[in-house]
Amino acid sequence: RFAFTANNITYAVFGEAMQYWKFFPAPVGWGRIPVWGFAEVVASQQDQITVGERLYGYLPMSTHLVLQPERVSSAAFLDGSAHRRALPAAYQQYSRVTHDSAFSKDNEDYHALLRPLFFTSYLIDDFLADNQLFGARSVIFSSASSKTALGTAFLLKHHQRSEVIGLTSAGNLEFCKSLGCYDRVLAYDQLKTLPADTPTVFVDMAGNGSLLHDIHHHFRDHLKHSCMVGGTHWDQRATQHDLPGAKPEFFFAPTRIKKRTQDWGPQLALRFGEAWQPFLKFAMGWLQVERSQGVQAVASAYRETLDGRTPPMRGHILSLA
Repeated sequence: RFAFTANNITYAVFGEAMQYWKFFPAPVGWGRIPVWGFAEVVASQQDQITVGERLYGYLPMSTHLVLQPERVSSAAFLDGSAHRRALPAAYQQYSRVTHDSAFSKDNEDYHALLRPLFFTSYLIDDFLADNQLFGARSVIFSSASSKTALGTAFLLKHHQRSEVIGLTSAGNLEFCKSLGCYDRVLAYDQLKTLPADTPTVFVDMAGNGSLLHDIHHHFRDHLKHSCMVGGTHWDQRATQHDLPGAKPEFFFAPTRIKKRTQDWGPQLALRFGEAWQPFLKFAMGWLQVERSQGVQAVASAYRETLDGRTPPMRGHILSLA
């Protein structure tokens, strides 16, 4: 059982560039979009892992997956499959839910939908704090209704590090305002109402080339950092050259995980856990889980998400069987 969100569309958009297609190889010309979710062990040749045990981690949109467990502990293990060894380690760990008190059966759907996205939110917030917001007084998010944007805004607002501004479509304006994560929420066509001389960081969840152009030309040298995270507006991507202000930089969560694992060791999981629980409680107040099963249901949810028709308060939980 797995979640499907705009984050998974980003995996597909960057499938070649970021090697997402390599995790679960498919026949030539096809690709399996990676997802986050839960699976049950139906067969095991590893003495420490038993049939019936429940796992959480990175999965294909399939009915089954064969793993090669390595570094098995009571809490987790890594997949040592040969084709995955050169890929980022952050996607290789599987939590043994049966033995992990951090997981609750009642909250599994919320974990699948939000935990990987909020981990990225946590890492972005940590990255910005580590760099003193690059001297900015304002942080602007595109695709402000996306779950990763909401998670990052939630943390920024809690820490009161800067003014937090969300840009979204007119249809999602009231939803974003109602959550209280942003100091201000504006429709995209209201961008130019913002003072152009405010030192600003742009966190781009949309991947919309036209918006990126407008942001850079509006703030120019007052744009202190331009952080590219997602591709929810996958059909409006465009290559941008010679933009004024800070050069756009892609934020790759596994790189930040590697740094903080070296810096903090096991403390990374503990610090994330402290941030996760308040956000989970907050999100359960507005996120509506919609469960669907079967090939046609999965195809329908994929198409809806691809076309940007999924309301921000809905979360798809899917299974093929």
